[in-house]
Amino acid sequence: MSSLTQLKRQFLEYIEIEKGRSLKTVENYDHYLTRFLGFIKTDDPAEITAESIRQFRLWLNRQPTGHHKSENETLSKKTQNYYLIAIRAFLKYLARQEIKTLPAERIELAKTSERSLDLITTDELTRLRNSPKGTELKDLRDKAILELLFSTGLRVSELCSLTADIDLKSDELSIRGKGGKIRVVFISDDAKKCVRNYLAARKDMSDGLFVQIGNGNSKNLKSVEALNKRSIERIIKQHATKAGISKKVTPHTMRHLFATDLLSNGADLRSVQALLGHSSIITTQIYTHVTDKHLRDIHKKFHDGGEK
Repeated sequence: MSSLTQLKRQFLEYIEIEKGRSLKTVENYDHYLTRFLGFIKTDDPAEITAESIRQFRLWLNRQPTGHHKSENETLSKKTQNYYLIAIRAFLKYLARQEIKTLPAERIELAKTSERSLDLITTDELTRLRNSPKGTELKDLRDKAILELLFSTGLRVSELCSLTADIDLKSDELSIRGKGGKIRVVFISDDAKKCVRNYLAARKDMSDGLFVQIGNGNSKNLKSVEALNKRSIERIIKQHATKAGISKKVTPHTMRHLFATDLLSNGADLRSVQALLGHSSIITTQIYTHVTDKHLRDIHKKFHDGGEK
């Protein structure tokens, strides 16, 4: 019979090749499972029991975060759940291989506090989108970035991967998301117009859609670097400050706003899941907290004796 160490290696190869998971995900799963197997000190799948899981969870709950600033802080419930999710996936794989071990459904995730969303008001969003006002190349680029993020709900990594030969004749755009999965996103007319204006003003020969703009960029044909994730984050932060928004605003905030705007206007959760490229609807359900509050406010205003 294969040892747990061999089975772990086969499982990691399986999620990379068959499931198409990213190398980062495979690395993370390897880390979580190596720690788990090191703790239970057995190479026999049959010896993974409810008790060994309970002991591991207890140990995990007492582990320090490793941050120098917070020596007394232990691993968050969210981080602990990453370990449990990896172990469950591994146990499911073992069950499919007809290897006797603990059923995956015996492992319940730790209860976490509701994830809070970094959101800004409609007025703040309008001010943010209107922040790049000029006709300079930098303003045109920044305006196109903001409009494209809000129109499509793209992840910042997906935005960075776009190229200058983007097809603006169509309302649809095929995006390669996490794990190499392709999904379709839709571009609004406003966003297309902003991207067109920006591309028309560019004079460089670079392949990237969004590029760094230095002195003289618009006057020469040299190749310039595409913006990376950090650069996009900096641009969004600058415009948020310029728009007088005190909250932390990131490219992911734009993705949150895209999703909550759709749900608030009646879109169903499955459609929003597809547009965001979430592999699990559980991830998308974070947004229902916002729309639930919206419904609660409506109920209070129109039914709960709110307005006479």
